[in-house]
Order: sequence, then C-alpha cells, then structure tokens
Amino acid sequence: MTVHVDPADPIVADILDRAAEDLAAKYQGTFSAESVHSLVAESYRLLAHIRRYLPVLAVHFVADRLTAAAPTAHQPEGTTMTETAKPSVLFVCVHNAGRSQMAAGFLSHLAGERIEVRSAGSAPRDQVNQVAVEAMKEAGIDISTETPKILTIDAVKASDVCITMGCGDVCPVFPGKRYLDWTLDDPAGRGIEAVRPIRDEIEKRVRGLIAELLPETSTEA
Repeated sequence: MTVHVDPADPIVADILDRAAEDLAAKYQGTFSAESVHSLVAESYRLLAHIRRYLPVLAVHFVADRLTAAAPTAHQPEGTTMTETAKPSVLFVCVHNAGRSQMAAGFLSHLAGERIEVRSAGSAPRDQVNQVAVEAMKEAGIDISTETPKILTIDAVKASDVCITMGCGDVCPVFPGKRYLDWTLDDPAGRGIEAVRPIRDEIEKRVRGLIAELLPETSTEA
C-alpha cells in the first residue's frame, strides 16, 4: 500500500509508507490499515507548509492523532460508551452490500432500540447482496429492504463505535470514538454455503459487542 503524497519525491513517499505500515501494525484490530495510510497522507498535506523535517513531523502528527482517538478503543470490559445516552454503532464496508449490512441486521435484531445502528460504504452498490439476504433470512432476520448508503463524515461523528470489516475501506479518524477493524471474508461472488460461516462469525462478534456495550443485558435470541 502506498501513501500518495508527493510522487516527485520517492524518498519521502518511502519514509511515509514505512511509517504508515508500522502504525498500522501497532493499531491492528483498532484502525484499518487503509485508515492509517489515509491519515498519514492527510496529515502530510496538512503540514505541507512546513518544509524542514516534514516527513518526521507528519509521522509524529499521525501518531498523536491515533493516540488521541484510540483510548476509547481499549475501554475496560463492562463499561458503556456513555452513561446517559444509548450507544451508537456504525458498520463500514466498501459497498455496504454484504458484511456491514449483515452486522447491522444482527445488531438491530439482537439489541433492538437499546443501540442505534448505522451502516455505510465509500462506494455503495445499488442493492444488498442477495446471497447475504438469503443467509440472514435463514437466521430469522430480513435485510431485503435495506439500501446501501454512502459513508459520510457526519455518520462517523454521530457514532460512538466505528467498525470496518477488513474490507479496505477508510473510516475518518476522530478523537472520542471507538474504532475496530473486523477481518472478515467478503461474501461477494460466493454461494450460500460459503456465506453461512461469514454470517455466523459476524453474529458472534456482534453478540460480543453487545455484551460490552450493554453489560447488564443478554443477547440470547
């Protein structure tokens, strides 16, 4: 993966690429690699007016931004996002047609009105993956009426927990949010037999998320 910042200076690009890879490894499971690389490029551009030691300053800037955003990603188990408002969760995958829709479907079904649920993607399809719809219907959940939605900054800002699905999509990083990256196979182009294990893994992770956000309740259904 390459940080596209200054193709005229390959040395700078290489420094930023290696720094982004190191930061992505450090925050694996919290921020997607794509989000980290995007943040490195953005931070480099924000500091472009500073010429001396710019790559080093940009990397330090990124590290500070990730550190500022990361603490809520490591809350002690059993704590809720807020004491007064119900938590909100955003699921993100590129097309918002498979993994993120299944995750949103499970969370809405299992948590009901107790958690606000959103899903989106940077390049949404015109409809939800029909095999994903079929697999969810087997689990008693109907996502056939859902529509893929474009990922916006407002959706990220309005959510307490932002979960990318190991899909290569980029989620803007803001302090005070909890970020997770769930590595999951893509159901696109797969038959129902291959999608069922993906569905079951998503359900397991969603149940674990609910147990963290709503520790006093049960997800048995």
